Amino acid sequence: MGLFSSDIKTMDDLFIHTLRDIYYAEKQISKSLPKMIDKATNPQLKQGFETHLSETEGHIENLEEAFRLLDVEAKGVDCPAIDGILKEANELIGETEDKQVLDAALIAAAQAVEHYEITRYGTLITWAKELGRNDVAQVLERTLKEEKATDEKLTNLAETRVNLAAAE
Repeated sequence: MGLFSSDIKTMDDLFIHTLRDIYYAEKQISKSLPKMIDKATNPQLKQGFETHLSETEGHIENLEEAFRLLDVEAKGVDCPAIDGILKEANELIGETEDKQVLDAALIAAAQAVEHYEITRYGTLITWAKELGRNDVAQVLERTLKEEKATDEKLTNLAETRVNLAAAE
């Protein structure tokens, strides 16, 4: 089902479609994080990615809880946006030889992912509330809080250590 498909006729349809979009995205992210963990050389960055992999598994569980609350099947739909972000990240990582520069590239790639997730979860929370599904909004808010915290940690690590080391 494409975003502008005739299958999307109501706000509920759009909500479910977007929920399935982020479900697919989270699953793709969980597959990509181990490679990022492996490539990271800064110990704090490596640990941050390991922590976020665990959180991402929790985000998938949160989405499955949201699907249960909505009484709809938990399944993903292709998300060209996350596929593109992850493809670009893999290309950038593959082209970077200097280890400090690679860590800076990994942070940039991770933040692109985080910003996509933050926009999706923010939208879904707003729509859930507008559709009278505060129960689902509360589940999604747990994830949004973690996504924002991860983004802040990445920014701090980039600004205080990784970017400085890469620029030397």
